[in-house]
Amino acid sequence: MAESRNQAADPTMWSSVLHAGISNSFLRLPHVPPDANQLREYGAKAAIYGIPWDATNISRTGANYGPRGIRDVSCQFLTYNATFDFDLLEVLNPVDTGDANVVLANAEKTFARAQADIGQIIEAGALPVTLGGDHSITIPVARAIADHYDDPGLVLVDMHLDTAPDVGGELLNHCCPIPRAVDAGFDPEKIALVGISGWMNPCTELEYCRERGITVIWLEEIWERGTAWAVERALEVAGAGDGVYLSFDVDSLDAAHAPGTCCPSPGGLTSREAIEIVRGVSSPGLLGVDVVEVGPSLDATPATALIGGRIALEAMAFHAGAGRNERSRSGRALA
Repeated sequence: MAESRNQAADPTMWSSVLHAGISNSFLRLPHVPPDANQLREYGAKAAIYGIPWDATNISRTGANYGPRGIRDVSCQFLTYNATFDFDLLEVLNPVDTGDANVVLANAEKTFARAQADIGQIIEAGALPVTLGGDHSITIPVARAIADHYDDPGLVLVDMHLDTAPDVGGELLNHCCPIPRAVDAGFDPEKIALVGISGWMNPCTELEYCRERGITVIWLEEIWERGTAWAVERALEVAGAGDGVYLSFDVDSLDAAHAPGTCCPSPGGLTSREAIEIVRGVSSPGLLGVDVVEVGPSLDATPATALIGGRIALEAMAFHAGAGRNERSRSGRALA
């Protein structure tokens, strides 16, 4: 008879202070290089990948420390979720593939390297989970996904449209990830922008959406109709093809929940609303996910890095089936 968790050593149980041990690996996962053969050999179904880049930022900088900051605070999480009795290790066997090899002051070369690494992760059959970095890091990930899928959809959760065709003539800017995704092959009619509001969405960016049929789900609509409606609408738009790439900007959150970002957003989503949206969008399965604009040095607390790490965890877990016909330990139905 197999021993229960209570009788055997519990791999989810801590044995020392949380911050002890080797640092700078997400959830203390093993390191495997972003190489398709090595990832396949390890059996990884998800791979953390950092792009510590924020050289295109028009506002406060510091998101280049995002991958390190999220990894540092990830010791506060387990791979196990007690609510769903669900362990990421058992289902996805995730690994940390480290960071992109940044070419200083050169977005084109940096993104080419990142795109190649993400391509290796996808070829291995693993979910790329990318930690930014400013929102320009979505560009190489979107390009890699478009290289491997014929008809991908995209859901962006953000306070900003991020549909600038360029910024001062520069195409590889953190205001431009959606146009570059469209350039890479994403059908604009399969793109949903969720949580958009605020005072930093120029007319040009709204016109870009209208002219190309990009769906905008306004923050005020979420206030009125709720997160379940927003998820249903986003998947109706973006889930009609090969699957969904989810891009999550922490500035979609109210500045009270995520002050450590380049453009803090008073009045944005609550942390719970964000988690509900990410869980819902991820549940049918994802092609990839990124979490961007975490700037640890811009926050006096670890709050912003923690929500960034939580979003990555939620996306992986619900991509892998957490909450599907599961019951809590008390027997209460959860999904």
